[in-house]
Amino acid sequence: MSKDVYETELSVLNQENAELKREIEKLKEELAECCSALSQDGKIKKKVAEMKVEFTHMEDTEGGFADTNTHCVFSVTTRIPFKLNQNQALLTLEDEEVAERLTKMGKHTVNLDGTTADVKVVPFTVGMGVKFELHVTISGKKINVSDIPELPIPDEWMRDKLELNFYKSEHGGGEVENVKYDKRSRTAVITFTRPGAMASIVRCARHPFYVNGRCHRISVSPSTDGHLEKLQLFSGISTKTILLKGIKETEDDEESVQDMIEIHFQKPSNGGGETESIKYVSKGAVWVSFEEDA
Repeated sequence: MSKDVYETELSVLNQENAELKREIEKLKEELAECCSALSQDGKIKKKVAEMKVEFTHMEDTEGGFADTNTHCVFSVTTRIPFKLNQNQALLTLEDEEVAERLTKMGKHTVNLDGTTADVKVVPFTVGMGVKFELHVTISGKKINVSDIPELPIPDEWMRDKLELNFYKSEHGGGEVENVKYDKRSRTAVITFTRPGAMASIVRCARHPFYVNGRCHRISVSPSTDGHLEKLQLFSGISTKTILLKGIKETEDDEESVQDMIEIHFQKPSNGGGETESIKYVSKGAVWVSFEEDA
């Protein structure tokens, strides 16, 4: 082996070694993220971005007894973000076996309009995602009251005034069973004796509250209780999506290069097959997101 060939192969091996080290560090970071998500008391801590939730069904009443509450179930699945860097591409194939075969082949010589590029195919590791059901119960007899004014009167008087206010409210109401008043937070929970008495009240978010000849505005909202069920954390290597690295920069536009890459990996003679989607980045970086395959 000549010295030039030896140095070339050594340079390639060093480059591959550096890439493997970066992949190992990335996997370590993801492992640390998964571990930090579990606190010592067994609770799971995960930041979930604001999202739209899908209402799936209403729960039936157990035991055949009349239930004045409304029980709702929402299915929530977080999207998984991934940073796609310059000269990289994500390719999703229709067949898992094709993705596995292309990954095992490792390197592919791709024709980019007269020039060739040695593209490296590596498994695509999906970050941590969260899936759970959100169970929400909306009370049929209780309402939450906030923004109660601070007044120099005993707590018992304030409870009486709140009870009287919602007993004869112009927006509905009725006989009050109980008033739980918290002076520090300026909030209260009003429980009516008649189911459904609160329905017309919560349609208006701000209500007049008359005390000592003055009108104050208090906020009213339904009393709800929520909890999570069927919580799942998922992470791993994608079975259909592969990551392409080392794509050379060309004078062609990004879309044309993307098409040439896709054509190469569609050909059975190159070990490929039908593709579902591809995203190539020639400059800078972009964020792509993955979601559960429905």
